[in-house]
Amino acid sequence: METRTRSLVKAVIWSALGFLVMALVGLAFTGSLAVGGVMAVLNTVIGLITYVLYERLWARISWGRLDA
Repeated sequence: METRTRSLVKAVIWSALGFLVMALVGLAFTGSLAVGGVMAVLNTVIGLITYVLYERLWARISWGRLDA
């Protein structure tokens, strides 16, 4: 099982990468940095919350682990 801090750091780093990608996709599709930025912020907030909850749920499941 990993600590909550580790799960949170992983989620923040993953979200930062997702933010960058989503901002570029939003800019490419809309031609607007503002619209692309709003899309990226919303996506990042939703994704961060979902990822943390998902990671913490899986941290409680022992199935498939090879803990020594």
